[in-house]
Amino acid sequence: MSVEDDFDLNDLDDKELVEQIQDDLYDGLDTEVTEGTEILLARGWDANDVLGEALVGGMKIVGVDFRDGILFVPEVLKCAGAMKGGMGILRPILAESAEDTSLGKFVIGTVKGDIHDIGKNLVAMMCEGAGFEVINLGINNPVENYLEAIDEHEPVIVGMSALLTTTMPYMGVVVEEMEKRGMRKDTHIMCGGAPLNQEFADAIGVPAYGRDAARSAEMAEEHVLSLRKKRDHR
Repeated sequence: MSVEDDFDLNDLDDKELVEQIQDDLYDGLDTEVTEGTEILLARGWDANDVLGEALVGGMKIVGVDFRDGILFVPEVLKCAGAMKGGMGILRPILAESAEDTSLGKFVIGTVKGDIHDIGKNLVAMMCEGAGFEVINLGINNPVENYLEAIDEHEPVIVGMSALLTTTMPYMGVVVEEMEKRGMRKDTHIMCGGAPLNQEFADAIGVPAYGRDAARSAEMAEEHVLSLRKKRDHR
């Protein structure tokens, strides 16, 4: 590190520090993101503002560059790891906060018979970076796992992932059971995975197909903001 690069984060004003946190998050620098987060809190920043302006703001930049092919999976994983450093500081504070600025809960999992999880984990990271509280069910999930998670967490969105053409139809089983139990009214469904397309999503009754992790996070955010707009106009 050169002398020019060796500076104290405490010497930056708030605007510069937010920009530096975003740069450090982009570079996957866990320690620096954590330190910057702690400094903003020490200056009296609300935890929700630190999350929204510094961390979510930084992950949105990551999402755009990932979508545009500037960043790749290993780099995005490093960015997500750096964000987790800041979230480790903020999460306990946010849990005690009376103000909830989360976009809501997002349940996501790979369906039964499928053990692929890299794409699903990228979507989970991108959605967490967008401001969702993500409940990651992991791989090989039977319909019961989704139903139990919906009952327990009351998510605004449920996401299903598959990489095998043989496991794709199982998504329809999950949708059908949700329909039978009246869970479709308040829960948006998304699906994704390499062999999927919008035509398949339409065929099984899923309204949203995410072609990649960045677009999936954008669509999830757009859905929640659209819901809020409708509520505000009532």
